[in-house]
Amino acid sequence: MGDIIVWADIPCTNLERAMKFYAHVTGLAVDLMPGGGDVAVFSDPSSDQAAVSADLYLGGTPTDTGSTVYFGTNGDIDGMLTRVKEAGGAVMQEKQDMGAMVGWIAFFMDSEGNRIGLQQPSS
Repeated sequence: MGDIIVWADIPCTNLERAMKFYAHVTGLAVDLMPGGGDVAVFSDPSSDQAAVSADLYLGGTPTDTGSTVYFGTNGDIDGMLTRVKEAGGAVMQEKQDMGAMVGWIAFFMDSEGNRIGLQQPSS
């Protein structure tokens, strides 16, 4: 069985601001979806793989109380937490070790008011 979660929509009230925030935090390209209107997608410019697993969309209600989207950190949870602060976000919970099954997790508030999680496998 593959991953049960295949896509995440992250609401925003200012798409341009959210795109800049997430591009800085993740180091990924965050570009408007061709023909997608007010939707921006994450992509890795160093990869020729066309997979997208999340987007930012103008609308909805950013929240810190609903479901939590977790971003993989590619082994750089500390760097991502630093970039959250640099980009104007707030760290809600510093990294903590949740054991071998989960690894390290942390939470931040993005530029739009969404609570987002970070995850890094235990080394």
